[in-house]
Amino acid sequence: MFKNDLFKGKRFLITGGGTGLGRMMLEKFVELGADCVICGRRGSVLEETAKQVMEKNPGRRVDFHSVDIRVATAVEEMIDQIWATGPLDGLVNNAAGNFISQTKDLSPRAFDAIANIVLHGTFYMTNACGKRWIAEQRKASVLSILTTWVWTGSPFVVPSAMSKAGVAVMTQSLAVEWARHGIRLNAIAPGPFPTEGAWARLNPLQEGNDTRYNTRNPMGRVGRPSELANMAAFLMSEEVEYINGEVIAIDGAMGIMGNGTFSNMMSYSEQDWIRIREQIQSTNAADKAKRS
Repeated sequence: MFKNDLFKGKRFLITGGGTGLGRMMLEKFVELGADCVICGRRGSVLEETAKQVMEKNPGRRVDFHSVDIRVATAVEEMIDQIWATGPLDGLVNNAAGNFISQTKDLSPRAFDAIANIVLHGTFYMTNACGKRWIAEQRKASVLSILTTWVWTGSPFVVPSAMSKAGVAVMTQSLAVEWARHGIRLNAIAPGPFPTEGAWARLNPLQEGNDTRYNTRNPMGRVGRPSELANMAAFLMSEEVEYINGEVIAIDGAMGIMGNGTFSNMMSYSEQDWIRIREQIQSTNAADKAKRS
């Protein structure tokens, strides 16, 4: 559905680009002619992803940087390093964190673990790129990956819902403020798109292998990663640069149907929540071991 050279001469940065939806978007952009930069906290994963994508697309370049986007100074240092080898034409704010929890059980540290990535990290990345584009009078595009919770809220994921709602407002605010500089901002609000990392924390009990969406989603299924990648390519393209300040849902109309993603959990018992906490802690421990 796209011209093969749609992004020829473009260079995009994707946060959280080593796995999941970030990698799917990376592969689509590179397939359409872009060079890309990916960043995240697991350097070995980023390196392997960059290698595999370049092998699949000879002539294209994928650079990678290990960074903690929660640290503003680290973000600035990384963006300086990226610009030293050439400016960017676009940014995809994909990095995120989330887990299921009753809000009464959240500690301040648990809340900050999500807000520092989703809200603070996204702003650090966007502003670091934006001020350089403005100084250079360079047109650019920013795309943020949100959720449909930005309109409805959602139980049991309050830190994420609050933080992503903040990013939605940032998108609208900067779309107006920066439009005169040729910089546009949009966002995608996906419904359920299962990925290994997210689903371990958002569906820790592995309920029915996602068959619950057969009845809770009008289309009777979860999203396919390629569908989100196609939407991302569409919105990053200069062919639609009059689209600015929009948050576009891609959820099979699940949000309109009125069932919040986690509303089924209202019936969970305290024992269920204990099992959920134990499973998420196990997943976090496994991830920490991979990074060490």
